[in-house]
Amino acid sequence: MSDQKPMRIILVHGSSHGAWCWYKVMAGLLSKGYSVKAIDLAASGADSRKIPEDVSTFDDYNSPLMEFMSTIPDGEKIILVGHSFGGLNLAFAMDAFPEKIAAAVFLTAFLPDTTHQVSYFIDLQFQQLLDRKIEPEINLVVVPGKSEPLITICFDSKFLATYLYQNSSFEDLTLASVMMRTTSTFSEDLKKNSLLAKGGFGSVDKMYIICNEDALISKEHQRWMIQNNGTVKEIMEIEGADHMPMFSKPNELCQCLASIVDKYYSI
Repeated sequence: MSDQKPMRIILVHGSSHGAWCWYKVMAGLLSKGYSVKAIDLAASGADSRKIPEDVSTFDDYNSPLMEFMSTIPDGEKIILVGHSFGGLNLAFAMDAFPEKIAAAVFLTAFLPDTTHQVSYFIDLQFQQLLDRKIEPEINLVVVPGKSEPLITICFDSKFLATYLYQNSSFEDLTLASVMMRTTSTFSEDLKKNSLLAKGGFGSVDKMYIICNEDALISKEHQRWMIQNNGTVKEIMEIEGADHMPMFSKPNELCQCLASIVDKYYSI
């Protein structure tokens, strides 16, 4: 790839997934000469750690992204892309390293603000799911040294087929069913965090890609988060995309990301 364009796109997966879920998008972007990397968060994908044995806080979970951000040389900027719950991972990276991020792309993702705790957006999404009678498998796990039990979440094949992969191929759904990992929202832990800063998270240019047939985070809720945040510079929408556009609409997603990169980098 000696003709790669001098830019880096960093892809951050959502709950229970891993770097593997970006393989179609990575191939599409690499074939066009873009520099792209997908990260496994802790206890996700190929990362050997487990929830809750090794990972019981959001900081633990987010450590691979934060460690990567710390290695970016001074003066270099990247584009961060976060899917679903991965929007919260982006938010903390933006807050800590705003000078290293040219733009942050929220892909049908949780988009917080600087006036509510991040846990507010988790609670809001779960309440919406309960109102719609959508309930993933939830367990409470007692973790030594923690006053509150850790909520762990699993997505079974039926849940995946109905709410995440309904427009994706059966082959991709089967892959996901094999690759799923137990995860957590770490909501009790995040309730103790300070608000995101206007000079950190609030200062980074934000883009949002709406998936208009998302059965998990509704199109209406995606638009509400955009309006509530109030600082999103550009909104794109992918027609026919379910919650997993990297599988259901990979070419369209690549086009969206390429247009954002080309806008923020001189090629």
